[in-house]
Amino acid sequence: MSNTIEQTGVGAELRRWRRARRLSQLELAALADTTQRHVSFLESGRSQPGRAILIRLAESLGLSLRERNDLLARAGYAPVFTESGLDEAALRPVRAALEEILYGHLPYPALVVAPYGRVVAANDAVEVFTEGAAPELLAPPVNMLRLMLHPDGMARRVRNLPEWGRHVTENLRARARRSPDPRLDAFTEELAGYLPRTPVGPDHLGFAVPLRLASADGELRLITTLTSFATATDITLAELHLEAFLPADQATAELLRTRALGRA
Repeated sequence: MSNTIEQTGVGAELRRWRRARRLSQLELAALADTTQRHVSFLESGRSQPGRAILIRLAESLGLSLRERNDLLARAGYAPVFTESGLDEAALRPVRAALEEILYGHLPYPALVVAPYGRVVAANDAVEVFTEGAAPELLAPPVNMLRLMLHPDGMARRVRNLPEWGRHVTENLRARARRSPDPRLDAFTEELAGYLPRTPVGPDHLGFAVPLRLASADGELRLITTLTSFATATDITLAELHLEAFLPADQATAELLRTRALGRA
């Protein structure tokens, strides 16, 4: 029995996630409605974890659906959460609802983003972001984060690039601290390499950095909202984010409405 547990590495993985969340065995046990002794036995390989307790522990650790499936697989269990394509029948109603939301957000930009910044849907107002960008950055699938910070993308038009860029990369680093991912680390370093090495200004707030973006019609000041599917049980859906941009002042709102009339 212990040999099987050592081979799967589920005990070590539980310990790694617990330490990453800075929880003691007692704290994790309380969250998962079990005992410290049971958690200790699972981590050391002295007990075989049951499927139900693994699911409770994974939820208590705040693991993503993909990470929960991985943890179950290490213990030899089948995955619990499905991973569907956005065009598959299971998610077709969701895709239709997202497109309605994107349309309803006009004349302001909004897009649906998959992991690592990949754009899966957007409304017509996002053309303000693609203005003057290099063709290679606009080839599908577009990576919105790279488009924002690349010197051949939006970066040349972002008036507060050090502050905005730091806002983007720090959010990615926070995500990587919560769910360690070498690919995300490499991508974050790539984006950070595009940023000027000047310090951020004294007005930098971190939690609310407006995007100041020059356009052919004048400067835009935009704030962003991120929406995720907190109760999703499909991995694809759980990993999507709806990013909606809102005007930070009346001048920006009027400018975006004017651009929408021009497109029409």
